[in-house]
Amino acid sequence: MEDQYQFILHHNIMQKETDDQIAVRIVGETQKRFSDVKLVSFDKGFHNPENQKVLPEIIKLILPKKGKLSEKDRVREQSDEFRKARQTHSAVESGINALEVHGLDICPDHGIDGFKRYVSLAIIVLKIAFFFVK
Repeated sequence: MEDQYQFILHHNIMQKETDDQIAVRIVGETQKRFSDVKLVSFDKGFHNPENQKVLPEIIKLILPKKGKLSEKDRVREQSDEFRKARQTHSAVESGINALEVHGLDICPDHGIDGFKRYVSLAIIVLKIAFFFVK
């Protein structure tokens, strides 16, 4: 989870999970740490009917639906508010790409604990480096 300034608020290293299985949990954990979070934007990988139902009760949600859209969903996804929030979502994808481009798509550490440590430290170091470069 990143804020509007591309600071990472929360991350989760997934193990035998998919994006749609962690959406509610990661929103809840982020809100516990940062109570002023008002809007969350996810990509289609986080969509499932349960998330589409539960998350809007917790937070303002931008979550595109997979597959063919109903008229109601099409209107929702074509609204100005939805489109504007989706445009800011590309910054998250840019951050993921930056990690990969800087060699962090291969982990030299061994085991799941080494992998988790490596990813967490890589996120911190890369964000600090980008902070000082800007």
